[in-house]
Amino acid sequence: MDKKASQRRAKALQFIVLMGLVSLFGDIVYEGVRGVSGPYLALLGASASVVGLVGGLGEFIGYALRLLSGFIADRTKAYWLFTFIGYGLLLSIPLLSFANSWWVAALFIILERAGKAFRSPARDTILSYATKEVGRGFGFGIHEALDQIGAIIGPLIFSFILFFGGDYRLGFSILWIPALIVIGILVIARNQLPHPEKLENSKEPENKDSKIFSRVFIFYSLFTFLAVAGFANFPLISYHLKIASIMSDVQIPTLFALAMGVDALIALLIGRAYDRVGLRTLIVIPLLSLFIPFLAFSNSMASAIIGIILWGIVLGVHETIMRAAVADLTAISHRGSAYGIFNTIYGLSWLLGGALMGVLYEISVSYLIILAVLFELASIPVLLVLEREQRAK
Repeated sequence: MDKKASQRRAKALQFIVLMGLVSLFGDIVYEGVRGVSGPYLALLGASASVVGLVGGLGEFIGYALRLLSGFIADRTKAYWLFTFIGYGLLLSIPLLSFANSWWVAALFIILERAGKAFRSPARDTILSYATKEVGRGFGFGIHEALDQIGAIIGPLIFSFILFFGGDYRLGFSILWIPALIVIGILVIARNQLPHPEKLENSKEPENKDSKIFSRVFIFYSLFTFLAVAGFANFPLISYHLKIASIMSDVQIPTLFALAMGVDALIALLIGRAYDRVGLRTLIVIPLLSLFIPFLAFSNSMASAIIGIILWGIVLGVHETIMRAAVADLTAISHRGSAYGIFNTIYGLSWLLGGALMGVLYEISVSYLIILAVLFELASIPVLLVLEREQRAK
């Protein structure tokens, strides 16, 4: 590696770490809330159907809007503007301390998800340029690992507060601090690298399809939809843990923090694996997801803990190599739009899966499990076709 290439790699790695710190403090804010949103909505009078719907709807809005934001970001190249707008909407989370009904709380939760829709395609496009220098999987793995450190701290803040007699509102108020830190670090990152696209050669690779809707990308999107639809959202799992009296309000966010720690660890490992063997690593998603509903929705604390550990592993794969693969399967000129499309499909899948699981939960947990298993089993042959299509290119 010559000196110039080495400098570019070091600069890219430094930038990835800096953006990872942005996500770290951002996750303290919104992942802390994800760990308690189910019990908090229940406390405010929401039913299981409402919790499942809010969880799914929040994810859907947070992903569906990415289709528009990704497209506009590609057209305007205003990646930093969309990133700042998205992270600015994190401030809606501390405002949960003022919520006096479940629908007001739901509104703030969904508003934060909308902010994620603005920032994610732009931020991931920015990161894709930098990860080209260090390896897609490894680069996104570093970012995800730092991201999940914040996801560990956030839930633990609530566990600490509830353990010592505080309430949810106090926890939401404390989140003003990391929310403002996010904006400060983001300014530093923007000043350090205002044009991250220069880290990746703008010339389109000859073997990469210049169209967004290539056969490979279509199969990848279908696999994403099926695999994510069978992946239960944590608000519904935490609702079950509370309603079934399996865990206390103090224990639930602690368990979520455990899942985030597992996510952080697996991100680095699976990122390296992806750089070596490619799309085959995605098989981990359906194979492990098959066991999650049996364990997480059981009446045993031990089984629930194992289920949440598996949940954290699968989430780590989702947020690392599923993101990295989008960059490898699409052309540079359509990168933002591709992330927007991918995330819209991801969110739509979580909306449908979350809503259906919430409804089925109130009928029978067995029906919920059957639905989840069918989705995961259906995703496996799609993945096999996807790999074959990719090898044929």
